[in-house]
Amino acid sequence: MNGGIAVLDFGGQYSHLICRRVRGLGVYAALFPFDTPFEQLKGMGVAGVILSGGPASVYDPSSPHPDGALLRGELPILGICYGYQLIVQAQGGEVQRVSRREYGKSSVRILDKSGLFDGFSQDKITCWMSHSDSATRLPTGMSVLGVSDNSPFAAVQSADGRQFGVQFHPEVAHTERGDAILSNFVFNVCGAKKGWSMSNFLDDTGRELSTSIKGRVLCAVSGGVDSSVASVLLNRAVGDKLQCVFIDTGLLREGEAAEVSKFLKEDLAVPIEFVDASERFLTALKGVSDPEQKRKIIGRVFADVFEHYARTKGPFRYLAQGTLYPDVIESGRTSAPASVIKTHHNVGGLPKDLSLEVVEPLKALYKDEVRSLGVLLGLPAKVLQRHPFPGPGLAVRIIGEVTPEKTRICRESNKVVEDVLVEDGVYNKVWQGFAYLGDDRVTGLHGDERKVGYQVTVKIVESLDAMTADWYKASPQMLEKISTRITNEVDDVVSVVYAISTKPPATIEPQ
Repeated sequence: MNGGIAVLDFGGQYSHLICRRVRGLGVYAALFPFDTPFEQLKGMGVAGVILSGGPASVYDPSSPHPDGALLRGELPILGICYGYQLIVQAQGGEVQRVSRREYGKSSVRILDKSGLFDGFSQDKITCWMSHSDSATRLPTGMSVLGVSDNSPFAAVQSADGRQFGVQFHPEVAHTERGDAILSNFVFNVCGAKKGWSMSNFLDDTGRELSTSIKGRVLCAVSGGVDSSVASVLLNRAVGDKLQCVFIDTGLLREGEAAEVSKFLKEDLAVPIEFVDASERFLTALKGVSDPEQKRKIIGRVFADVFEHYARTKGPFRYLAQGTLYPDVIESGRTSAPASVIKTHHNVGGLPKDLSLEVVEPLKALYKDEVRSLGVLLGLPAKVLQRHPFPGPGLAVRIIGEVTPEKTRICRESNKVVEDVLVEDGVYNKVWQGFAYLGDDRVTGLHGDERKVGYQVTVKIVESLDAMTADWYKASPQMLEKISTRITNEVDDVVSVVYAISTKPPATIEPQ
């Protein structure tokens, strides 16, 4: 950690994203509990500290606060949103609930082009706000760097230039020049040195896996980017200790098993065996409509299938999974009181009495980092550029009960969306494109005949890291092609609609 940046987690959904942005600058960053002792951070030799956002209010007696010694100025500090309000309050300023809240994009006018805004040529930047509390009075000696319509103290710094606060989120992609703001803090204020890269991660993780793995590893492979990279990384690190297994849940993309066999087993020589458990999964999901219950059922069945495989093909000591940072964040597995958004099958769905130790070699990475790692490991571009696919498969794209009919419609409609994206040269320009459906039945016409059928929703999004996402402004011609093909080629579908919600407030997957 010597020379790196410590990010203290106060429960914000973007806490890990701050680490990702700093690592993107070439400097190691790690997440720590909000109450990590100052002496511990100092002893690790951190170059600076970033206080994350969070859902609490600093004036609430039960709200999380850092070690008071941290705010005395010995280490450079950047407070973001809630973290900024903590600095203001600790130094004698005032924070209150305000009537004019800010959520989403906001224009910030730069008053002082020094400190965080050093080198900026523009006078205004678009920033991402997400707060209902604001600083209403600054501490003595703290100056204003930027203002917005609803935040007269949108960016501030202390008199000694060691402590900074921003009401907006520079780590979010929607904030213009957010990386430059973080870079000014990390390099100009903290004096951090570059030393983090995927090459270093590959070397360090490979060594750690090869020395820490003491038995055979059973690796869950789904065909997605994450599990594919994890399996190749493990194969390189532990060799013949690894055995991969592909579970056909009956909820996969069309042709998934054949494609996985081709690039993993044949092209990359990864040891893999295929198990068809589709009937078991679909039976367990029968009659279940609640999305969280569906996820947990899938997680339980996954665990049961793996344990059965381990007993009959083992012994195995470890279960490896391609868990990423977003999985961990949205499952509430942070060190602070973050709210649980979803339970991911490879995080929250596993039972506590699972007899295999879980290995998650990618849990510190975001999707773009995993793709960079995959390039270093020699995975083909076609695999690395595949759109994300949820661990629970089509079950989270089927709203309500998972039935054979709805599964068929969802799978075929997803295939149409991906085919059109490829045909129109858009597939590699967007983050994800898919179709989902619920129980809505609408009236349509087939020729001169009245027909009642399903309504399918198409969703295509743009994103850098899945933490935020914007809907893709598809051309009318593309949408018409998708709609025409789905209604013509997928039986029992009579209507197609397009989703235009961003993340937040929506999530990318519908459930």
